[in-house]
Amino acid sequence: MERTVFASIKYSARCQDCSAELECWGVQSLVNGSLRWDTESRCPACGFAVAACGGDLPAELRDRLLSERGPALLQVDPSARNAVIMRVLRAELGLDLAGVRSVLNKVVTGAYSGTMPEMEFLARKLRASGIDAVAVQSWEL
Repeated sequence: MERTVFASIKYSARCQDCSAELECWGVQSLVNGSLRWDTESRCPACGFAVAACGGDLPAELRDRLLSERGPALLQVDPSARNAVIMRVLRAELGLDLAGVRSVLNKVVTGAYSGTMPEMEFLARKLRASGIDAVAVQSWEL
């Protein structure tokens, strides 16, 4: 069983009930081969609380994660077969042929990035197809 990979942040927002400062937490995780996200917010002033979760990461939460945690990069063995990489990318990202070619170029040059859970998800799919792939935080390079 592979380990759970996650990226989390703490941030503030305005309470919709009393306008005080909310305490908010957001997380994206890779659990049992699936990407998930959730957020929780709590107002210490009035007690308002809300939690939300889902499959597709909301753009605002993704932007916050990338801004605070930095991007992760997907790296593949330079000798890997492009056709196999393209097949995985098309299947997992839902890209057409033109789109997958653009992403393929970024992947083979080590420039394709996203959140750590997103890049680890793709790395696992590539490894399952016989491609040596890893996800690394850009600040680790």
